[in-house]
Amino acid sequence: MLHKTCVMNFITILFIAIGLSMDSLAVSITGGICMKPFCMRQSLKMALVMGIFQGGMTWMGWALGIHFSSLITDFDHWIAFILLSYLGGKMVYESFQKEEKGAITFSNKTLLTLGVATSIDALAVGVSMAFLQLDIWRPASIIALTTFSLSFAGVLCGFRFGRIKGLNAELFGGIILIAIGLKILAEHTLMN
Repeated sequence: MLHKTCVMNFITILFIAIGLSMDSLAVSITGGICMKPFCMRQSLKMALVMGIFQGGMTWMGWALGIHFSSLITDFDHWIAFILLSYLGGKMVYESFQKEEKGAITFSNKTLLTLGVATSIDALAVGVSMAFLQLDIWRPASIIALTTFSLSFAGVLCGFRFGRIKGLNAELFGGIILIAIGLKILAEHTLMN
């Protein structure tokens, strides 16, 4: 009976991890689209940042527990929306400013901002895991590894897609980031 419970918990955590990873996956696809030429180091770096933030924010939410959960859930979606809209808007604006586009890179500062913006939901998941009195290390690790894997695959797929001739990668990527921000905002404001 214990083995069945462990498997169910793993499967449940895996589905939670996949759900949490979707925004990171979309951002990673955008990163791949904008990457010219392909850079394995930058791809791994983006996937690593996304994975660390998803797992880390889950752990942080668990650590905060019930003490600060109401403060976070009241405005977390606005933070994600503002950060993603800012970065997306900046990319859209810059796509019209340059005639000759060179390689588009995501700086450390941009990657950290994207990591925070896409992992705020993981903070809330961590808080709920504290309510359920779950040990956080296993779920946070599964969430981090799942996000890393999906993000890396997203960069690879995005790079392939970004090689389409005539595609304005920076404009397309900016629109994707804004759309993710709007999705997060809509999910939280329409559901409440």
